[in-house]
Amino acid sequence: MADRRPADDCVHCGFCLPVCPTYVAWSAEADSPRGRIDLARGLADGRLPLSAAVVSHLDRCLGCMACLAACPSGVRYDVVIEEAKAAVERAGARPAGDRLFRGFLFSLFPYPARLRVAAFFLWAYRAIGLQWLVRRSGILKLLSRRLAQLESLAPPVTWHHVVARLPALVPAEGTRRARVGLVGGCVQKVFFPAVNEATLRVLAAEGVEVVVPEGQGCCGALSAHAGRPEESARLAHALLERFEGLELDAVIVNAAGCGSHLKDLAPLFPGDPALAERARALSRKVKDVNEFLAALPAVAPRGPYPAKVAYHSSCHLGHAQGITRQPRELLQAVPGLSLVEVPNAEECCGSAGIYNLVQPEAADELGRRKAERVLSTGAPVVVSANPGCTLHIQKMLRERGAAVEAAHPVEILDASIRAGRRR
Repeated sequence: MADRRPADDCVHCGFCLPVCPTYVAWSAEADSPRGRIDLARGLADGRLPLSAAVVSHLDRCLGCMACLAACPSGVRYDVVIEEAKAAVERAGARPAGDRLFRGFLFSLFPYPARLRVAAFFLWAYRAIGLQWLVRRSGILKLLSRRLAQLESLAPPVTWHHVVARLPALVPAEGTRRARVGLVGGCVQKVFFPAVNEATLRVLAAEGVEVVVPEGQGCCGALSAHAGRPEESARLAHALLERFEGLELDAVIVNAAGCGSHLKDLAPLFPGDPALAERARALSRKVKDVNEFLAALPAVAPRGPYPAKVAYHSSCHLGHAQGITRQPRELLQAVPGLSLVEVPNAEECCGSAGIYNLVQPEAADELGRRKAERVLSTGAPVVVSANPGCTLHIQKMLRERGAAVEAAHPVEILDASIRAGRRR
C-alpha cells in the first residue's frame, strides 16, 4: 500500500525486547522498541497527545539499533524513532531548559571551528589546573547535572588538539591501488586528531591515495538522530558538495555514527529527487575504514603489538552497518595482539550521540555496566570505532580509577605497521 508506514510493519512479536538496553534495564513496555512504535503510531494518528510522559519514553531511546538486527519483520525502527523525535522537536514539547541545552549542543558540536575554540579553552582549563580543582570539588554536580556530564566527558586536551590540521592530499606509498576521500568529521577532527592521522598513514601504507576535501564540516548524523532532519539535510548537502566530482573509489569514514548516517542520505531530501539521487550516489561510495581495509589485501608489513586488547562493538558499526567481522579480523592479524571480547559486547555503552548529555542518569547506568565488563577482561587496551563510545567508556573507567587505554582499531594497525618498519 502506498500509504503504509514503517511503523505498520511491527507485529509485536517481542524479539526486540531482550536486545533493547532500556527495556532490559527498566522492564517497561513503553521503553521497548515495540512500545515506542505504538507511541509513534498514536502521535501520527492523532490518537495520543504529546504529553511529557510520551516525550520522556521517546527521549529515553538510545537509537542503538540493536532491534534492527533482531527484528524478523525488517521494521525500520530507525525511521520510526527519528520521525517521532522530529515531531517532538517541531512541537517544542520539552521544557524550556531542555530546549535551551539542546540548542547549545547543536550550536557547538556540528561546527569544527567552534569546537576548536572550545578545545583551546579546555586545554587552558586543564593546563592551569582548574580542571583538577573542579573535578575534585564536585561543584558542577551541585550546579547542573548536565554541565557536569559535559565536563566529565572532556578528553585530556593537549595543544595538538587545538592546532592539528589535515593535509589536503596524502599520496599512496608505492603503487597506487585506490583513490579515496576521507570524512574528517567534527568531534573526530578536533578531539581525536590522532585517529584521523592514523587513518591517513595506514591508508597510504596500503597504497591508497587519500583526498581530504577542504572546508568540510559535520555530516549531520547527530542532528538526524536527535530529530532535527532539516538541520541534518543542510549539513549533509554541504558535505556532499565537498566530495562531488573528485573521482573517488570510496569515501572513507572512521566514526561509526557518521558512517551509518552517510550510507543512507537520500531520505533527507524527499522533496528534491535530483538532490536525493546525488546523495544516493555518494552513499554508495561510503565505507567504514575497517570495512575498506578488510576488503583490501594487506601489503604493508605488520610488526608486533604485544598486548591484550578488548573489543567494544559500536552500535552504529555493528547494528546499523552490520560491520562486526572486519575490525576483529584486522586486529587478529596483528602479530602479538591478543583480542578478547567484552562480555555482552553488542550492548550499547550509553553514549549514543548526545544521549549521555541529555539523559545522563540513564547513560551512566549503561556506562557502568560497560565499564565493569571491560575491566572483567583484564585488557589494558579497549578499542572502539566511534568517538562518542570512546569518550563515554573512558569517563566511566576514570571514575573507577582504572588506567585502561582507549584506541580506535586503525590506531592499532598504525602502531603495528610502524613497528613492522622498524624491524
